[in-house]
Amino acid sequence: MSTTVNVVPWCNVKLEGGAVLIGELAEAVALPTQTIRFYERKGLLPDPERGANGYRNYDGSTLTRLYFIGAAQAAGLTLAEIGSIIELRDDGTAPCTHVAGLIENKLSTVRARIATLVALEAELDGLVERSHRLDPADCSDGEICHILSVPR
Repeated sequence: MSTTVNVVPWCNVKLEGGAVLIGELAEAVALPTQTIRFYERKGLLPDPERGANGYRNYDGSTLTRLYFIGAAQAAGLTLAEIGSIIELRDDGTAPCTHVAGLIENKLSTVRARIATLVALEAELDGLVERSHRLDPADCSDGEICHILSVPR
């Protein structure tokens, strides 16, 4: 039996007998096979079924989960945060409230970082202006570099 799973519009993965091997899965999601195994060890992916030959056989739900992990990472979530979302879902709880809280916290952190970077930008602008006004010949050994010295 052959089934095509269209997890995202640009990706069709052919599931032969309802499953794909790790190499095919890795290619479909553009990840190294080691990353997929790492996600399994971290509990982000369920243990796959094994064929008679011992090979891992993945189904469409693994593709869905890998795309979710990628989207969550793109939103800045850590693997621990992603794991907490998956755990809620696996327990039968819709994790939307939890996800919204994580994203709000992430946004707050980003805004604080932007404020810090804006302040740094102003400081660097001032130093660039200072460097244009100072003469390197006036720099003493005791100052190391008078661009970064405390002005007198």
